[in-house]
Amino acid sequence: MAATLPINNDTSSKTNNSNAIVVIGILFSIFGFVTWLNGTLIPFLKLACNLKTDAQAFFVTFAFYMAYFFLAIPSSWILKATGLKNGMALGLLVMAIGAIIFIPAANSRSFALFLTGLFVQGAGLSLLQTASNPYISIVGPIESAAQRISIMGICNKLAGILSPIILSAILLKNASALETQINAATDAATRSHLLDELASRVIVPYAVMAVVLVLLAIWARRSSLPDIDVTEANAEAVDEHVSKTTIFQFPHLILGVICLFLYVGVEVMAGDAIGTYGKSFGLPLDETKYFTSFTLVAMLFGYVAGIIAIPKFISQEKSLKISALLGIVFALGALLTTGYISVGFVAALGLANALMWPAIFPMAIRGLGKFTETGSAMLIMGIAGGALLPLAFGFLKERYNFQWVFFLLMVPCYLYILYYSVAGHKAGLSQFRKK
Repeated sequence: MAATLPINNDTSSKTNNSNAIVVIGILFSIFGFVTWLNGTLIPFLKLACNLKTDAQAFFVTFAFYMAYFFLAIPSSWILKATGLKNGMALGLLVMAIGAIIFIPAANSRSFALFLTGLFVQGAGLSLLQTASNPYISIVGPIESAAQRISIMGICNKLAGILSPIILSAILLKNASALETQINAATDAATRSHLLDELASRVIVPYAVMAVVLVLLAIWARRSSLPDIDVTEANAEAVDEHVSKTTIFQFPHLILGVICLFLYVGVEVMAGDAIGTYGKSFGLPLDETKYFTSFTLVAMLFGYVAGIIAIPKFISQEKSLKISALLGIVFALGALLTTGYISVGFVAALGLANALMWPAIFPMAIRGLGKFTETGSAMLIMGIAGGALLPLAFGFLKERYNFQWVFFLLMVPCYLYILYYSVAGHKAGLSQFRKK
């Protein structure tokens, strides 16, 4: 039985669904813009906060993505109390607070305070993601959810492509020359002045971001976003004797949480770590600061392919299988080449990764019924993979060959994703009756 919105066949419902897709699409653009700023913040904060190693700089992604782990379940409780619309507006306000924290962080050049701001922004995004992902998955037939999420992905990645370009132009203007000047400064006062001047570049863009997020929160609160009964919309027909009493009785969900954890890890590695990867070849910062956008362009092509192909030509399960195989091939290509060609293979991982979230999320929440909100929150917790995998890369590359470290971190993740596409997503679902 295809999971659909209750009473989804009249003109009013179709109009409401279209309005919902527009509203959620705008929110996904916000996700993309804020999330993919991290690729720029990693080299910027390493320089501005005078960090000694790349491993320290990767605490940027750690602080941001760990917020999802700690806040996803509480987010589901908040959404049950506030409803989707109010919850989304609250999430935007929390993100605005995170942006404001960047101002005193810049004035004091405190890396810990910058990480606090990133954690708070991640908390706001956790609330938004916990609401929006199941919403877009079940606003229509679950079999075509990957297609709708691909549309959301285009909104996300278009904004994500722009964000590092815009922020890099502000924060890392003349970056290579500035890096040389700072490293060459022998006088402590001169060095401190240069670093203070660099850190202050973050104040204006993040103050503007805070204002925009507050305005968007007001807009989201007043939007025409329709309510959805997620329990009814995502229910499956099951035999009475196998009715579920706990979320842990859905093995396809538990395996899906692991899958999404690993997927976000490889996505962030390909998107946020690509600059550090390129710099390890000796490529200049003035070039590597834009590499995140190349990965996102590749993802954009992947989303377009998903919109065209799913479910008309291939199922979301098969798209996940193809994506995992491509990930293995591109990771191997990055290992066996060097310089710009190797970086190109890392950027191409964006193409391999594009359809993974659109496929994994609806496959994992299928048939959860009354457990949909909790299951979605558990999947959002899986975003913490973006915290741990890049951090592991940062530490290990200091000790071992960075290309081998990259390869050995990525390929096992893609192998598990391949398993989930073939068998994991079906675990425990044989009990559902098809209608």
